[in-house]
Amino acid sequence: MTTAPPLHIHLIAICGTGMGALAVMLKAQGHHVTGSDKDVYPPMSTVLSEQNIPVYKGFTVAHLAPQPDLVVIGNAVSRGNPEAEAVLSRKIRYASMPETLKTFFLWKKTSIVVTGTHGKTTTTSMLAWVMEQAGFDPSYIIGGIPIGWATGAKLGAGDVFILEGDEYDSAFFDKRAKFLHYLPDIVIINNIEFDHADIYNNLDEIILAFRRLVNIIPENGLLIGSADDEHIQALMPGAPCTIQTFGEGSHARWAARQVNITPEGTTFNLYEEGSYRDQLTIPMYGAHNVQNALAVVAAADQVGVPWEKTVTGLGSFPGVKRRLELRGVINGIHVYDDFAHHPTAVEATLCGLRSAYPDKRIWAIFEPRTATTIRRIFQAGYSIAFDAADYILFAPIYLPNKAPEGNRFSLEELIDGLHTRGLDALALPDVDRIVNHLIAHVQPGDHLVFMSNGGFDSIHEKMLKKLEAL
Repeated sequence: MTTAPPLHIHLIAICGTGMGALAVMLKAQGHHVTGSDKDVYPPMSTVLSEQNIPVYKGFTVAHLAPQPDLVVIGNAVSRGNPEAEAVLSRKIRYASMPETLKTFFLWKKTSIVVTGTHGKTTTTSMLAWVMEQAGFDPSYIIGGIPIGWATGAKLGAGDVFILEGDEYDSAFFDKRAKFLHYLPDIVIINNIEFDHADIYNNLDEIILAFRRLVNIIPENGLLIGSADDEHIQALMPGAPCTIQTFGEGSHARWAARQVNITPEGTTFNLYEEGSYRDQLTIPMYGAHNVQNALAVVAAADQVGVPWEKTVTGLGSFPGVKRRLELRGVINGIHVYDDFAHHPTAVEATLCGLRSAYPDKRIWAIFEPRTATTIRRIFQAGYSIAFDAADYILFAPIYLPNKAPEGNRFSLEELIDGLHTRGLDALALPDVDRIVNHLIAHVQPGDHLVFMSNGGFDSIHEKMLKKLEAL
């Protein structure tokens, strides 16, 4: 448990979802926790405030007085950051976020690491919810916040620790993937695609990171992987542990068939090794969420969750903030907040919503923001990602100059391509213009999906206020 006396631990870039969750857990362990960040916005700023964790705006050496016992440096921090430079100069003890997790929490727990390019947050949350409802009292750290939960992190009394395992690098001083620190006993890999173009040069480098993760699963551990993903299938022959697969085909250990999506959620028949097991319902839309649920079924079965508890847990799962989160319905107009930023995730989210509401008008409002999105790597991918929407609005590219010259995403080229394919797409110069355009054109029954991995200048609140004022 806690060291005696408790440590003063300061987190630089505390408002990232992972860093904020770690701060909550460290405080639950009895430590005095402080933090600083450049951008402070909900939901993490709200979580930290509710936990009475002081957050200093901006970065300055003054935030290191009195001197902390340990400084956790987030992977958003680069050399030149005043606090990081002072830590190095003064030889203050420091560590990355995943290293801190391992040191303080993981050595005596059964570690379930949920990975993949897409679906990590939802799958981790869903598994934590199922085990929580079943009375296992797990620990967990999630890169998001389940709806109705105060935080995405908890230090439970049970033996299991559930972690969202990110392939992104750990810190400027540790370029290994975060999930390599997590001492995995059970690993879920939902899918593998290219992403994070700021640190990976190609898909092969990402696959190598996942191969290294598989290589540290113990012999008595378990790899749970998609039977429908060729890159995951290529990793399995080298796994030193038991393997279970999930997917749509009959070759998967856990398979979903007869999938039916309605406004109430998604229902499917579950087959185990080719034999019908049960009919499951999740209050979420889309085939991608069925895949997430299958992975949860496999992991829950492995750790001994009673079957009926798994079924009822999946059926009552409240969802995750910013994962097609319904923020409000005003005059029959549905306003959603969604984190999707990769073309595959954008397409899956919109297709799921379209399946639930085949006859309604869907608006996709997208902010190109991530380090990968602002590069050309997904220029072609985005040209088909929005097909399930009736209308598409684009915000300006966020900090386009951070992409290498000659390798920058072109919004103009994308819109021209969408127009050529007969899609209604428009770029607008700022959030206020987007909201005003929507107010002038939306109708009762419309579904508005705002997509960004950032704060999007609080566009959801602005939209809801405008609708309320009508």
